[in-house]
Amino acid sequence: MISLNWVSDYIDIKDQNPKELATKITKAGINVEKVITHHIDNLVIGEVLECNPHPDSDHLNVCKVNIGSDVLQIVCGASNVREGIKVIVAKVGAILPGNFEIKKSKIRGVESYGMICALFELGLEEKTEENYNRGIEELPSDAPVGEDPLNYLGLDDTLYELDIHKHRNNDCYYHIGFAYEIAAILNRKVTLPSIEFKTVKDKIEDNFKLEVNTNKCTYYMAREVRNVKIGESPEFIKKRLINAGMRPINNVVDISNYVMLEFGQPLHFFDKDKLGDSIVVRDAKDNEKVITLDGKERILSHDDIVITDGEKPVCIAGVMGGENTEVDENTKNILIEAAIFNPVSIRYTSRKLGLPSEASIRYGKGLSYEYTEMASKRACHLLEKYAEAEVLEGYVLIDKENHEEKKLSFYPEEVDKLLGITISEEDMKLELDRLDFPYEIDNHKFNVTVPRRRLDIDPNVNDIAEEIGRLYGYDNLKGTLPKIEIRRGIYKGDVKYRKIISKRLRSLSLNEVKTYTLVSPDMAKMFNYENKEKVVLPNPMSMDKSIVRTTLIPSLMNVYEYNKYRNVKDISIYEIAKTYDKEYNETTKVSGLLSGEYTTNTWRENIKIDFYLVKGIIENVLDYMGYKNRYSFVKGNINELHPGVQANIILDGKSIGIIGKIHPNITKDDIYIFEFDLNSLIGKSSKLKYKEGYKYPSISKDMAFIIDKKIEAGDIIKTIKKASGNILKEVNVFDIYMGNNIDNDKKSIAFNLLYNGDTKTLTDDEVMELFNKAIKEVENKYNAILRNN
Repeated sequence: MISLNWVSDYIDIKDQNPKELATKITKAGINVEKVITHHIDNLVIGEVLECNPHPDSDHLNVCKVNIGSDVLQIVCGASNVREGIKVIVAKVGAILPGNFEIKKSKIRGVESYGMICALFELGLEEKTEENYNRGIEELPSDAPVGEDPLNYLGLDDTLYELDIHKHRNNDCYYHIGFAYEIAAILNRKVTLPSIEFKTVKDKIEDNFKLEVNTNKCTYYMAREVRNVKIGESPEFIKKRLINAGMRPINNVVDISNYVMLEFGQPLHFFDKDKLGDSIVVRDAKDNEKVITLDGKERILSHDDIVITDGEKPVCIAGVMGGENTEVDENTKNILIEAAIFNPVSIRYTSRKLGLPSEASIRYGKGLSYEYTEMASKRACHLLEKYAEAEVLEGYVLIDKENHEEKKLSFYPEEVDKLLGITISEEDMKLELDRLDFPYEIDNHKFNVTVPRRRLDIDPNVNDIAEEIGRLYGYDNLKGTLPKIEIRRGIYKGDVKYRKIISKRLRSLSLNEVKTYTLVSPDMAKMFNYENKEKVVLPNPMSMDKSIVRTTLIPSLMNVYEYNKYRNVKDISIYEIAKTYDKEYNETTKVSGLLSGEYTTNTWRENIKIDFYLVKGIIENVLDYMGYKNRYSFVKGNINELHPGVQANIILDGKSIGIIGKIHPNITKDDIYIFEFDLNSLIGKSSKLKYKEGYKYPSISKDMAFIIDKKIEAGDIIKTIKKASGNILKEVNVFDIYMGNNIDNDKKSIAFNLLYNGDTKTLTDDEVMELFNKAIKEVENKYNAILRNN
């Protein structure tokens, strides 16, 4: 909370409208959340003429209160209400903070025509337990009855409630710092308060010793004053503390709080006679105890910082003083502490002990040692002036602060680039002058020194550009679209191929599953067709998850068994996952398992899963990915697969996977699997070529041969294509037969051939010439017999 009356001590703002000034401050980057005036209608000074117990309550009183124009009957529950005191009265119609309207009421059968108020009920101080117990506000005996109490108390101030960004440092938490902010906005100068004082001949270093035995205290200054006279504070100090939400106590304690709100530097005053002749600052010990000023015992840990007299703690550093060195009405000699503690440590201690305070907030934000020294001098000035203190010569100091100045250099173009606008060199000079940042210019290069009061600004051009920009005016910034190269977002590497294959397999009615990378020893022995050595975990969670798999097929078999036991008969699943060998070579596998019916209908014949259907799925995937005419299927020799129903998947002459039926020795169910290496596909696909459909009628022909069982259909297809020329567009196997009327070492394979002309309609003669040529080639090469029926 910032008081404009207080700020006006340091900068001339008499010509400024408070609300208009708040708008300027907000536009410059410090958000003024509220503009608060303490004026409340229907608030008067009253005098309690009578105070009698309520007839139906043991804690209420019925009072007769003279407000000048009338005598009101008011029911009051405050413990300190009594006859003869002057009080603040809220008449009927007054609206107190929180939109609480005072109305005529009847309290336990007794009519009440107003309310006798405490300061926290008027929003002038916090509603703490201490303030609540203190009761209603008692005004001096000379307070004029019937007058406005806030005018009389000098509390008719305008206050700014600030919403300060977390990156802004301590400078907006005290009045001089905020005065610099207003000065920058209005382009005016700040006048600092007097810190002058006289000293007596005695020197503090002659009778006081200081030790700092923790790296959490980087600066500690101690001064001593003697023969202070404890009494009431001057009215201006009391009023300003009240406006800031703090209760005046006495002139010495109030000066400590006043300087903190003025310079942002918390001070602590020790009763020197209770303290002794030395201070040792150190880390607290675990379970070390101290009784704080609120009379409560606090248990500390090694993360906290304590001020000690060399033996026992006398203060929790940065948070609250100890009861054993408290300044009281008998205090004569005072040691003034002005220190800088580690902000993180102070925040931690404050939260842990549940002791948030104005001091801990400021310590937690970080402090400037220059203001620490000035605050110490300012306290001596005020104590000498308002407590008749004698200030000892000199001070005791431990200083581990970094005194290196924050300097930076930049060219105006750098600031322009960051802000997106062009600011002239003259305007930049003006903004730096307004900020009161010293600078020099060398050949258009700015060399700037950042004042220590601005701890939030680092010596880089980004922070300076932000300061120049906010004062120059955010409304002067022009919106521009970013000029960047835009590229279409696409998947790359194995992720791209995983996505393509996964999408294609789902479109072919397979469901994706996810299984564990770790398998049991029994599972690891199966389908080791690549002869890879496996990783065995030294400390597995369980034996069923003790080996890193090199194939996905056993995991899919487990999924099959799980579903089978739950009466799921038709299973079509796939998984794409990484496998690893003992050398941690990573291979992405695409694996599938199918069993049962591929499609089911209630009115047509179902399609049963067999080797050729699974082979067709693989072909569909490889064709879709651009590998058409580059792959083949060659008879395999995998122990776990049926010897007559298995094949290796060959791509560009290299085996990339397997396909087949699970061996009957493993399961009696008809289960078909496939697995291939995704890494072998990456970056090797041909660009898909699209061609228009046939323009001219096609001619379809069938041929069937009886051949040895050892001859593969793929070899025959290659021979047919070679003999048929460009007009042969497709060759497909549509029947394989082994049985009656065919020798045991023979088989019958039927082929369908599709012919089409690219430039004309083909004639039967053209087709039959090539058709017969293909038949002769097959008969001659494979000793095949053409079937006539």
